[in-house]
Amino acid sequence: MATTTTSTATRQRNGLGTSALRPDGIPKVQGRFAFSSDAWADNMLWGATLRSPHPHARIRSIDTSGALAINGVSAVITADDVPGKLTYGLIASDQPVFARDVVRYVGEPVAAVAADHPETARRALAAIKVDYEVLTPLVDAEAAIDGSFPAMHPDGNVIRRQRVVRGDQEFVGDVVVEGTYEIGMQDQAFLGLEAALALPDDDGGGIELFVATQWLHEDQKQIAACLDVPIERVRLTLGGVGGAFGGREDISLQVHCCLLALVTKRPIKMQYGREESFYGHIHRHPAKIFMRHHADRDGTLRRVEARIVLDGGAYASTSSAVLINAVTHMQGPYKCEIATVDGYAVRSNNPPCGAMRGFGVVQACFAHESQMDKLADACGLSPVDIRLKNAMQTGDRLITGQVVESVAPVARCIRETAALPMPAPLPDDADPLLIPGGAGLTARRSNIRRGVGWGVSIKNLMYSEGFD
Repeated sequence: MATTTTSTATRQRNGLGTSALRPDGIPKVQGRFAFSSDAWADNMLWGATLRSPHPHARIRSIDTSGALAINGVSAVITADDVPGKLTYGLIASDQPVFARDVVRYVGEPVAAVAADHPETARRALAAIKVDYEVLTPLVDAEAAIDGSFPAMHPDGNVIRRQRVVRGDQEFVGDVVVEGTYEIGMQDQAFLGLEAALALPDDDGGGIELFVATQWLHEDQKQIAACLDVPIERVRLTLGGVGGAFGGREDISLQVHCCLLALVTKRPIKMQYGREESFYGHIHRHPAKIFMRHHADRDGTLRRVEARIVLDGGAYASTSSAVLINAVTHMQGPYKCEIATVDGYAVRSNNPPCGAMRGFGVVQACFAHESQMDKLADACGLSPVDIRLKNAMQTGDRLITGQVVESVAPVARCIRETAALPMPAPLPDDADPLLIPGGAGLTARRSNIRRGVGWGVSIKNLMYSEGFD
């Protein structure tokens, strides 16, 4: 009994074995939680960003005189006003703080203003005159690979190519199914839009930034480099986060906000609206995937062939890491001894893409699970049986050669899910708001159909190959 009491006390003291209260839970329920958009400072100015209306254009000139002439406007900044490094990026530093000579996607920042009121800032943006020479955009990811489009960056249009080759490359299965799958761009669409408050130090040599982000220390390094100030003079405090899902890993308004604060020597608040948020952060990669599965007649998966192309948009962001996740998960949670996978992450004049929940595994899952359904049909098996037959387990080897040493309860997960009862049919007069999936009031009840499908996946840790 004494041992049990001591053990329980230890678990509680360490937080294990207990249901801990979220520190932000009660304030959010009571409406007292301070999101980054709630930040405020005396003598504060409002910052706003001018963005390109073109996916690809040369900047001939920028005339800011009209904006500076507006009463209440304190500053207008462009690439010429960036004191330090002109670019930033989590892996490759290729994304400009402001476009200087060329814009590479719709929404790319060209200038920023500081004014005494958000409406004044908006009028100032409208008064900035940018002379563009519109260029032909690269919008097809395949054109980035075949070399038919001029290089957008010195290192070319292919951010990374990664292959996985294992086993007998001449093997052909008794049953072969294939397909081409396209996954569109998706946005994290977090409810709490981007917002930040920057406070300049009294001596003008440092900055304090309150911002909702996923990566304070990476933000700090990139901001310090762009501002050309010692990293210890850039102090970041995490503002209240209203969702992220990968969309706050990259820089958005951080450098702009800090630079305006240093130039004006006053606190600066920046806050995106919903439309600007879509322009202002990275998205999930669109993908085109060709897959071919080889199996024995009984449905045993023997070989996976795949070619995947991820459209990373105008700048690299974390595309190379997303790609390695995708190619190393192309087999899904299944045993397979032979693999031929060829993956590309490329640049284009589409919006930049990077982290979003799943980080490359989601795109792979859509393809390999569609393939497993095709394979089940070709082998005369149910979607459940084909997955149970091939479910990986401890001791199996992945297509990368890695041995699964941890617990891998894939088959158990499938069996227990298959044993769950199906939802009861909804009556014809059921409230659409109660329909699983949230049909809401957008469709007539009589037009709504509910399908049943299977999808099984695995997800790695540490970005497949680590992340510095």
